[in-house]
Amino acid sequence: MLRLILGFLKGVIIGGAVGYGAYYLGLVGVFHWITYGVIGALVGLLVGRPFWSHMFDKSSTMWTALLKGIVGYGVGVGLFALAAKVWGGFDLTIADDTRILHDWQFVLGGAIGALYGAFVEIDDAPARSEKRRTNGTSSDTKAAPAGKKPAA
Repeated sequence: MLRLILGFLKGVIIGGAVGYGAYYLGLVGVFHWITYGVIGALVGLLVGRPFWSHMFDKSSTMWTALLKGIVGYGVGVGLFALAAKVWGGFDLTIADDTRILHDWQFVLGGAIGALYGAFVEIDDAPARSEKRRTNGTSSDTKAAPAGKKPAA
């Protein structure tokens, strides 16, 4: 449950920040496709196990982070297409300014980032340390068979 909330918050922050940058720069129209795709790609690269953790781990590969980014771009564009083209969106008023939902990039970007971030955080969470998995006991120790005393 904590991973879900953490991924949700990371996605909201990344999506809201990138969306606000696009809103501030006035990127509308065809730039929506790029903006929401970039939001998905950044969430894929930064949420869950981030790309830099793969660089320092000899047993890991950068392909997982790269694939999360590529799939994230598609998820961002796909969710924007669902919201804008299939559903049609709705008018939203913020600070006496009324726009359609997908023109408030920081709102829809935060929502897209939250949805994909929660999924990625649960799916690709960093591995637990060996000590926490075994509750502090060593995996090398073996229990004595029933009825026999361990050798001293």
